[in-house]
Amino acid sequence: ITCMNGNNQLTMAWRFYSDENEGYLVGSGRGQMRNRKLIPEWIGGNWLDKSNPKKSDNWDVDLWIRGVTSTGRKIAGRGNLLYPYAGNSTEVFNCPADNSYGINNKGQRVPRLRSRSINNWVGGPGWGNSGTGWRVFYKDTDFVAPGPSNTFVMLDEREDSINDGYFVVDMAGWPTRSQQIVDFPASYHNRAAGFSFADGHAEIHKWLDKRTYPKISNGNMQLNVPMMNSADLYWMMEKSTRKIGSR
Repeated sequence: ITCMNGNNQLTMAWRFYSDENEGYLVGSGRGQMRNRKLIPEWIGGNWLDKSNPKKSDNWDVDLWIRGVTSTGRKIAGRGNLLYPYAGNSTEVFNCPADNSYGINNKGQRVPRLRSRSINNWVGGPGWGNSGTGWRVFYKDTDFVAPGPSNTFVMLDEREDSINDGYFVVDMAGWPTRSQQIVDFPASYHNRAAGFSFADGHAEIHKWLDKRTYPKISNGNMQLNVPMMNSADLYWMMEKSTRKIGSR
């Protein structure tokens, strides 16, 4: 339930952000341009790395969530863009069932600062290997297919899969079958993960395919591997995007 609440709160923050930015969605990936301006990336350059717990990206909440130095001075380009819209809560970014940790500059083990990612089709950057013609949602009015209640925004990502701020769903093979899994969803809740959708609702989805929840790695797991005919991956594809022109 705590996890659902966190996902809900973060998706509300995501919506508040677009309300205040003329309907434009926050960028889920870095380095994207619109009208010759950089689209702001929601996590401010953060890159989690399970194999290196001392890396500040894993634990420095001041820098990577609040966007300030330890003395409270604002740092340009750092901090999570949804933080002010989430009631200045640092906890909503992390699923309580994620047991991975960072090691802070005092040598203490602390919970990692984020376990959630945004769909790569929601706020860009899409995925080249899926082929051309897929819709990337940049504005709140873009959700025509598969529609706001069928397009996921946030999810819990596995601790050994999560790195940047977007979760890739490779659409190659749609609508016949799945072909390739790039990033892996979490399975902290009895082989299920929390998802939130563009219409604001959240759900916990249970995984059926053993390939979706391999044993947790000590470091980072192998990403971007073949996964033909998976009901789990197909479900995520179904809830991600459609070809431009389809309804």
